[in-house]
Amino acid sequence: MPLAEHALSYVRSISPYQPGKPITELAREMGLPVESIVKLASNENPLGMSPNARAAVEKAMTGIERYPDQFDLIKAVAAATGVDMPQVVLGNGSNDVLDMIARVFLAPGRSAVFAQHAFAVYPLATLSSGAEVIAVPAKHFGHDLDAMRAAIRPDTRVVWIANPNNPTGTFLPHGEVYAFLESVPGDVVVVLDEAYNEYLPPAERVDTAAWLRTFPNLIITRTFSKIYGLAGLRIGYGLASAEIIDLMHRIQQPFNVNNLALAGAIAALDDHLFVADSYELNRRGMEQIVAGLKRLGLEHIPSHGNFLTFKVGTAAAVNQKLLQQGVIVRPIGAYGLPDWLRVTIGSEPENTRFLAALEKAL
Repeated sequence: MPLAEHALSYVRSISPYQPGKPITELAREMGLPVESIVKLASNENPLGMSPNARAAVEKAMTGIERYPDQFDLIKAVAAATGVDMPQVVLGNGSNDVLDMIARVFLAPGRSAVFAQHAFAVYPLATLSSGAEVIAVPAKHFGHDLDAMRAAIRPDTRVVWIANPNNPTGTFLPHGEVYAFLESVPGDVVVVLDEAYNEYLPPAERVDTAAWLRTFPNLIITRTFSKIYGLAGLRIGYGLASAEIIDLMHRIQQPFNVNNLALAGAIAALDDHLFVADSYELNRRGMEQIVAGLKRLGLEHIPSHGNFLTFKVGTAAAVNQKLLQQGVIVRPIGAYGLPDWLRVTIGSEPENTRFLAALEKAL
């Protein structure tokens, strides 16, 4: 019997996560100069990282020979979110936090509920723990909370919720999420993934971290990869009760966040002007791309993130034509949306380049 056949059956059944195509990969495939390629596939910040964060990272290089100390960032996150330090866990990206949650609460004989068209890491984390996935049909491309509540079984231990959702950009009003939390059994963990929280309009923002005082089964995850522009440094965090965080620390990889990421995140968290500029750039870019899609007669899903999902019918063919022009967007057939593509909101010139390439591809 081949050695791979001895691996856990539920691991062998998993389809690997497919990231957005890297610029260098497309350059190799198409023979294009790297500098000619526009990547709008992975919801990265077109402004990059803030100057303050960059300076902090450069300064941290002088201590790179030392193992990292997470204390200062945990203290900063706790202060920024209004929780106690024992309620914060750091991850190598928020994906790492999601994986820790699965490792603590899921196992063979247990199940987790998530919505159709939701983030691909939820079923990945669930299946890698040996638990069963319960995928609930989407409602208007987003979460159907009533159906998700009905799908909870006695063996369910985790419910995954992305708000705003990736890749569809849909948003659940916070009142509906709060009511859902009130209805869920106390022995079921609800994970509220807020990776795109900072892109919400001010009127739609709510201090969900305050909910932790009411719901001991709530875990909130956030990231520095999106509006803070630190995707390449891989750093995110989770907020929960001290009891849950203690359990996550027990299976957390030692030194899972590096010195440069810690320094950059501390500086980024305090750079409110950069966050405001990133929000405003995204707002203008969203208007630009929505107007362009309407001009081309293409349907789109209204988005609350830094990306937009639109329907082209022959998505694979259109995507290939975009790649040939040096424009990378994200096919989302793996999310059950084979006729749709997702585009990240870029800078004004990048958005213009995308719309021109899309018109040509159509």
